[in-house]
Amino acid sequence: SSANESRPNSSGLAMIAAEAFGVPLERVQVELGDTASAPQGPVAGGSITTGTVGFAVAAAAADAKRQVLEIAAEQLEAAAEDLEIVDGSVRVRGVPDRKVTVAELAMGGQAHPPVLGHGRTIIDRQSPAFTVHICRVRVDRETGAYKVTGYAAIQDVGRAINPPEVEGQIQGGATQGLGRAMGEQLVYDSGGQLRTGSFLDYELPSVDQIPAIDVQILEIRASTGIGTRGVGEAPAVPGPAALVKAIASATGVRIRALPIAAHLRPV
Repeated sequence: SSANESRPNSSGLAMIAAEAFGVPLERVQVELGDTASAPQGPVAGGSITTGTVGFAVAAAAADAKRQVLEIAAEQLEAAAEDLEIVDGSVRVRGVPDRKVTVAELAMGGQAHPPVLGHGRTIIDRQSPAFTVHICRVRVDRETGAYKVTGYAAIQDVGRAINPPEVEGQIQGGATQGLGRAMGEQLVYDSGGQLRTGSFLDYELPSVDQIPAIDVQILEIRASTGIGTRGVGEAPAVPGPAALVKAIASATGVRIRALPIAAHLRPV
């Protein structure tokens, strides 16, 4: 899930389906539809999609798994509750040689109805994200030049479906927050004309101004859906406050207006 997630995270949805069904990730293919082929749903923006669509995917995969086990129970002459899905095959627990592949069951022709799982969900409660950012800065008291020398972001994401992508979102959000603090600003003249209309004027932080960001992911599962919390929005918020407080700690001077470039210069 992410702040720029206007469409579901396909890799995350595939992971959810693979876990719920019990098949390897590489056996799952995600096809994205629209309201011409699916019911109308809520907005797909911010971090809502992984939590809501992922919940529906898990439910649909569990429904399909139930159907597959019922079909396999007939072929293997065993009770459905005695079966398990391992390595793409349905087998009788304790008797690994008694098995049939999921592919065979899904391609059963006229022997049984096609396997088609359904999942319908609604998230009616909020599961807010929680994050703490720590900033270290070095300031030259004579020139006002400063440099961010260390940064850490600790965030409770509820459940990290795809940890590398979650960490990437936190890295990006923290950098976004620092950029807003350090120099990013839209400036208009008296006639309302935008004067910072290009990246020559709009001060994005350069790679040497942003330190390596130490990301620590906490997973305290949310009580809603599949346990996820929003990821992309939260880390974009604390950066300005963390940097301003670090400068105040170093100099005793509290900056109360952003960007900091109006008062000090990054190096």
